Amino acid sequence: MLIRRLAAEERLTTSFPLQAYAFEATPLSRERVEAFHRYLPYNKGNRTLVVEEGGEAQATASAVPMRQNLRGAVLPMAGIAGIATHPLARRQGYVRALLCQLLDEMRDGGHPVTALYPFRASFYERFGYVGLPRARTVRFSPADLAPLLRAELPGTVGWERIGVGYPHYRSFTERCLRERHGFAIFPDFRDVGLRDRDDRWLITATVDGSVVGALTYRIDDHGGELVGDDLLAADPYARALLLQFLARHVDQVERISLRVPADDLPELWLTDLAVHVEARVSRPGSPAPMARLLSVDALAGLPAGPGRVRVDLVDDRWLAGTHLLDGVDGRLALAPGGRSAVTGGGPVPTATLTAAGVSALAYGVLDPAEVHIRGLGEVGPEAADELRRLFPRALPYLFADF
Repeated sequence: MLIRRLAAEERLTTSFPLQAYAFEATPLSRERVEAFHRYLPYNKGNRTLVVEEGGEAQATASAVPMRQNLRGAVLPMAGIAGIATHPLARRQGYVRALLCQLLDEMRDGGHPVTALYPFRASFYERFGYVGLPRARTVRFSPADLAPLLRAELPGTVGWERIGVGYPHYRSFTERCLRERHGFAIFPDFRDVGLRDRDDRWLITATVDGSVVGALTYRIDDHGGELVGDDLLAADPYARALLLQFLARHVDQVERISLRVPADDLPELWLTDLAVHVEARVSRPGSPAPMARLLSVDALAGLPAGPGRVRVDLVDDRWLAGTHLLDGVDGRLALAPGGRSAVTGGGPVPTATLTAAGVSALAYGVLDPAEVHIRGLGEVGPEAADELRRLFPRALPYLFADF
């Protein structure tokens, strides 16, 4: 087995065909094959590995160098994507070997966190990944937004093609990255594909000269559906401005759909809003994202409550050892420590955590008791209380789809 990194132009004949077979309708049309050439520039900064035997590509995996907000800290993130295996080479350990090397390289390159969309969640849980909430799809009639047409709201709405308005959109997603836990965005070389395709409308909500909300969308037909992407809003006024614009389509489309974070409650947006909210997770085809820490240093300096606990990190290639976590000053401090250390006259509670367990706490998706129930660690009652103070529950919103 030979694992090597692909040069950009090699992807056309190695990784792209494998990925297309795994994730697209095949055999590929001539037009789709030609589209690979147009898609190549948006992969130029990816790290793509391939397994070869006998000079033939057997499996491939890529990492996109992204950024993600973890409890307020913006960190380099490895977005793992395009994991695919030749149909005659599956279940032979190629993906395991590829993923280990790819994560080694990304961690060594300064990416302390990583996320992906799994083909099977249980497979990636063994690699230390833990599930994140899936964005909700919201469907409603524009007629139910009529009350907003009478509302006087601060700010204005702009409307243009995404190809023109992309700088405003990108700037606002950068703001969301700084402010929203779990939020991740593509590097510039990948994200500009949205601008270049120019196949979306963009509406922006602006208050005092600053963009505070954005939505990209398309309309499938007259009397059909206005299909929105992620509704991004800094506050309820920004959201109301965007919805007010959508209300003006009552005589044009029958319904509107868009995506919202898991902590949004569309049923409370308006009185008498008949809304369908759905988070569909299926295998294959519609996975919820997963994430994990690749370095314990990702925790250093995060906002934390006044807790103190010792954690033994076990059964992982990238996270190991015993660490004292201390949040007494409002920021998480890390220190190597043995089990015998004491503070305040008594022993510090200890928890044993897998990579998935500590990642679940860091991302705020599981309570310490749930970590124990799920078999992701051994957490006693005292340690659980400390961990709850250190890592309050928080719902991450990944945003980027890759």
